Amino acid sequence: MGALNAKERRMLLRIGAAAVLLVLAWRLPPVGPAFLLYLLPYAVIGWDVLYDAGRNIVRGQVFDENFLMALATIGAFFTGKYAEAVFVMLFYQVGELFQDYAVGKSRRSIAALMDIRPDVANLAGPDGTVTAVDPEDVAVGDTIVVKPGERVPLDGLVLEGRSTLDTAALTGESAPREIQPGDTVLSGCINQRGLLRLRVTKPFSESTVARILDLVENASEKKSRSEQFITRFARYYTPCVVLAALALFAVPSLLLLLPAPPAFLAGTVWSQWLHRALVFLVISCPCALVISVPLSFFGGIGGASRCGILVKGSNYLEALAHADTVVFDKTGTLTRGIFAVTAVHPAQGISEAQLLEYAALTEQWSDHPISQSLRAACPAALDPARVTEVEEIAGHGVTARVDGHTVAVGNSRLMERMGVNALPCELPGTLVHVTVDGFYAGHIVISDLPKDDARAAIASLRTQGVRRIVMLTGDTDAVAAHTAAQLGVDEYRAELLPGDKVEATEALLAEAAGKLAFVGDGINDAPVLSRADVGIAMGAMGADAAIEAADIVLMDDHPSKIAVAISIARRTMTIVRQNIIFALGVKALVLLLGALGYAGMWAAVFADVGVAVIAILNAMRALQVPKQ
Repeated sequence: MGALNAKERRMLLRIGAAAVLLVLAWRLPPVGPAFLLYLLPYAVIGWDVLYDAGRNIVRGQVFDENFLMALATIGAFFTGKYAEAVFVMLFYQVGELFQDYAVGKSRRSIAALMDIRPDVANLAGPDGTVTAVDPEDVAVGDTIVVKPGERVPLDGLVLEGRSTLDTAALTGESAPREIQPGDTVLSGCINQRGLLRLRVTKPFSESTVARILDLVENASEKKSRSEQFITRFARYYTPCVVLAALALFAVPSLLLLLPAPPAFLAGTVWSQWLHRALVFLVISCPCALVISVPLSFFGGIGGASRCGILVKGSNYLEALAHADTVVFDKTGTLTRGIFAVTAVHPAQGISEAQLLEYAALTEQWSDHPISQSLRAACPAALDPARVTEVEEIAGHGVTARVDGHTVAVGNSRLMERMGVNALPCELPGTLVHVTVDGFYAGHIVISDLPKDDARAAIASLRTQGVRRIVMLTGDTDAVAAHTAAQLGVDEYRAELLPGDKVEATEALLAEAAGKLAFVGDGINDAPVLSRADVGIAMGAMGADAAIEAADIVLMDDHPSKIAVAISIARRTMTIVRQNIIFALGVKALVLLLGALGYAGMWAAVFADVGVAVIAILNAMRALQVPKQ
């Protein structure tokens, strides 16, 4: 057992002292009333349980484990079972100590994430001075300095310096990331070697590290159906077993007063039935379930976080465990989202350079990856003054006035909308069509490559038992078919607008036998992420809107982590089911034996403390997730 905190050390001392006093009371010859010898160890080990039980009764919270333990052990004293009374309380406190340690270990595991919160930021002044300030006091646009070995305090853009970043706290990946001027840096990473000057791009409240901490801290608020069931179960279960124990004592005792008691009561006295009722109370304590089930989910969420998978609540972990359909967005999710111009096919009367220039000027205000690729491929300098009347048509493209000409740049839907016959192309990739003054000027072929682990991610999902894998994209049918064939996706839907993606997801939800998980990264994916049973966002490069709408965030943008998340979720649910079945099964069996007089206080201690310890040990396995 690892290091104990002060409270746990004090409890360990109390347990040791009570155990010694119990042995002395058991072995020493009695001096005076026997119960006085046992009262001392009982007071040492059980005073806080009695105090909590009394305080809760005053507050109207009668039926809890403190009440059950107090009632059972005080009753045992009244029936002359002094040693048993102390022993039951002693082992109950052993179980509580172990429970506190297990919960503390789980919390410390998740709290390790809190170490990513930076204490200070080195703010660079206009005169070159550097001042240590609170990260929350740094504004967007300010320049900060990150020294070797320091944690990056805020999201920013590298202005000066080259280095490698340790991103393990965010992504679970051990390989360092090389950075240079112009690269984006996320808060929470550790600068390993070079001095960096960063321009802050987000306030601390919206930074990556702040969002991660918020997700982790609020994860426990969203309980799974299993946790909700256990909470409701304990609320009704405890009063029922107290009433059952009362009936187990009262009914036989009243029947024994009859002139001719029933045959099954022959040879018994009322004190025996009181003892059976007390045993019944000890057995029925629900702490094994009340602690082990939430602890299992807590462990699963903590284990996932160490792999760079942030789960916003145990309800989403439970839903993911039952996912049999996984739906992917294409661009930026299965593919890199880094487009490159691979071919330029101008119409007669216009050159390749002119076609590229018209397209790049029209798209110069857009941050879409396709627009960026057009600008990158254009050899001419782009003068914004040449462009006016820019209008973006969602899901279609962009129109603008360039050098006095009306230029439209977009997909085939835009061409249909304008009544222009677009020419097809046999090359795989995304076609960007261009018109000038209403006449077709040609098209540009842009290609996007699959991510390195995309095909392996699809294969891993199949091994996890995912029945159906679907890809949704706004790209052309030809590009979608080519990507689906490359990756081994079961089916795809192409040329979808954002609203079409929602409709397609609705149809897939109706057909799914289990839960449906949707994986996306863009702003246009936010509605689908919200609609799916489980929304999974690519967090490192994903849009803020997608991350906010998602239930699970992958910090490293690797689709292969989805199979890891499903594996963690299913393993956690297996542990939860094991604990529920084991705890209820053992308790039901020992309750029956106790009611019939075949199980005494020793069996009751095992059914309560023993079952709780075993269940908690099992729950802690959820934390043990191998790093990917």
